[in-house]
Amino acid sequence: MKILLPVDGSELSLEAVRYATRLVREGLQADFVVANVQEPATLYEVIRAHDPQVLDEVRGDAGVHLLQAAQELLSQADVEYETEVSSGDPAHTLIDIVERFGCEAIIMGARGMGPLTAALVGSVSQGVLRHSPVPVTIVRPPMAAELEEDEGEDAAA
Repeated sequence: MKILLPVDGSELSLEAVRYATRLVREGLQADFVVANVQEPATLYEVIRAHDPQVLDEVRGDAGVHLLQAAQELLSQADVEYETEVSSGDPAHTLIDIVERFGCEAIIMGARGMGPLTAALVGSVSQGVLRHSPVPVTIVRPPMAAELEEDEGEDAAA
């Protein structure tokens, strides 16, 4: 099974990578595509840059840099992976990556909106959920899950 792991450099995206490695340790037979999507250049950036190729190189370098922590986690877990850095609308580009690499699932982080609404997902996660042709697992912040458990225990008491 091939699984897409979108990584944006946030701790939550790395938590999704840790979750994926735990699944492999528990017996899941999978390899991964670790991907970063750089947003397209703004009009201001295009106007200020004298060479559009420089913008592309800078964005590519930034994407490669953002993948490094995830690659280290996967290498430490002795898990096979490929990498991809793309540019475009993040949600739609991630769906394109799923199709290009033949991924059968996606594991990604969600952006919590605060302790009481941490179950909400970010706009990229929402877009992926809405358009994905494959199952999507959203990994919530560990602290949000703990807060919810604590609230449930308080209500039961």
